[in-house]
Amino acid sequence: MQSIELALWVVAGLVVVALVFDFMNGFHDAANSIATVVSTGVLKPQQAVAFAAAFNVIAYFVFHLKVAATVGKGTIDPTIVDHYVIFGALVGAIAWNIITWHYGIPSSSSHALIGGLVGAALAKSGWSSLNMDGLVKTVAFIFVSPLLGFVLGSFFMLAVSWLYFRTPPSKVDRRFRRLQLLSAGLYSLGHGGNDAQKTIGIIWMLLIATGFASSAAAAPPLWVIGGCYLSMGLGTLFGGWRIVRTMGQKITKLKPVGGFCAEAGGAITLFSASWLGIPVSTTHTITGAIVGVGATQKLSAVRWGVAGNIVWAWVLTIPASAVLSAGGWWFGHRFL
Repeated sequence: MQSIELALWVVAGLVVVALVFDFMNGFHDAANSIATVVSTGVLKPQQAVAFAAAFNVIAYFVFHLKVAATVGKGTIDPTIVDHYVIFGALVGAIAWNIITWHYGIPSSSSHALIGGLVGAALAKSGWSSLNMDGLVKTVAFIFVSPLLGFVLGSFFMLAVSWLYFRTPPSKVDRRFRRLQLLSAGLYSLGHGGNDAQKTIGIIWMLLIATGFASSAAAAPPLWVIGGCYLSMGLGTLFGGWRIVRTMGQKITKLKPVGGFCAEAGGAITLFSASWLGIPVSTTHTITGAIVGVGATQKLSAVRWGVAGNIVWAWVLTIPASAVLSAGGWWFGHRFL
């Protein structure tokens, strides 16, 4: 009886840590949803985070749980998962998020979590514990999602420029200030639909490994799904302002029309990835779209040095969070 109670407390504690990560994910990635709409002046910062947080939560009613299934069953061997692996993965992901938030670097919370799972699994069972098919797909989209965002953002910007060639700039600005509310809402919807599911997958994996959920179940418990979406929405509500400045002001200067095109291109990318069940980085996606919009004006409109620093953070995220999570697994196994 005591062992069951202890296991329950351990699982409950890890669920809380996972929800803390989900909150931090929303906090860290708030910039992805609101940087463009804030930098163009369409919404004030407080209005923007409330707007984005609401759509993060609404995503609960829109998206199927394909991304959660990929994270829960398609990254590492489910048979090696225990509370130490989950603890290590969450420690690595949270630590990397704190480091990148402190320096205002828009890294990927999604890939920090994937790297955390990889590092903890390697520390426990070596290379055989990795599901290479799922990981290759995820790693491939490190490059595919920003490239697709770049192409779509560029395409929309060129199309709008052609359609409104003879329209006075002031009229274009007024029209796209309204339309940007639509594109920002769609992007926030895609952000919630893809990112919240990653934590759902982690908690689902933990519940199955500890016997508190059946591996035959078609979906995780509703309280897991609802808790994750609410945690992400709350995190977004508090917003990571250091990263908002990097995304919305330092990469390129945006007007409402550019913000609309970047968000529309990013939203299509996120909706497509969620439909395919691929966990992608909302950070990578919107950065690629913003760069694509800036590049249609002229190459010098993009601050390539800032963009280069962001790319280095992307490259380092999975290995860095993997190393941190391996340390977290060792600490948990040794002292907890």
